[in-house]
Amino acid sequence: MKTLLYYFTGTGNSLAVTKELCSRLGDCERVAIASAMSTPGPIIPDADRIGIVSPLYFLGLPSIVADFSRRIDLSGVGYVFSVITLGGVGETSALRQLDGILGEGPGKRGLDAGFAVRMPGNYIISYDQKKESIEKTLRDADRRIEEIAGDVKAGVPNTISWSPLASILHQFYYPRFIRSVHEADRKFTVDDRCTACRTCAEVCPVGNIRIEKDRPVWLHHCEQCMACIQLCPTHAIQAGEKTEARERYHHPSIGVEALKEQAGK
Repeated sequence: MKTLLYYFTGTGNSLAVTKELCSRLGDCERVAIASAMSTPGPIIPDADRIGIVSPLYFLGLPSIVADFSRRIDLSGVGYVFSVITLGGVGETSALRQLDGILGEGPGKRGLDAGFAVRMPGNYIISYDQKKESIEKTLRDADRRIEEIAGDVKAGVPNTISWSPLASILHQFYYPRFIRSVHEADRKFTVDDRCTACRTCAEVCPVGNIRIEKDRPVWLHHCEQCMACIQLCPTHAIQAGEKTEARERYHHPSIGVEALKEQAGK
């Protein structure tokens, strides 16, 4: 059975999950959501089994994943599932959001199953990550991915649970995030440590960065994926004073070249 996994990633967590799932499922192809969105019209996948792998942003879907889900036609697909990667809580609200969007989309076809994988968080604007915590989280994630692969292979359906608290928090936080997400790059700055290496522009999955006079310029269609901040080799990019002292993170198995591939570079 052919599987097609659509993914969006900022600093590699969702791509790492996608790659590991593909290796376990067999006859599997990965497609970057940013790439799928580059052509107009409905997105009609040619596969028996479709998965959507996405991080959780403010208890909901990244803007680009929500837009993608409105365009994909899954009416001819046998099994549809999603995997949400997250550092905290709220996967049920994102899965229910995705299920609702797909059910109202071109194929009127929602999810058969939804899963979550805890991963190290990358939202450096709000918090830091400790090495010991990262290592344990990644070990636990490997076991969880193995479980998910088994369920997907077996075509196991599951009911996306309803969490009243997650729903309330989603309704409070997510609309605020979506209203301002594309303009949120206005808080980004770059200092004299910048070497004009272009890494930030090359890993940005949505082409939101242009290099002018050897400095990055943000173009205000940001997804807040944190790739530019986290992957800058000299830590020259900041988003306020607090990020200066915080450790940078990307998934240890996903480097710059893999993120460039997502961005079509």
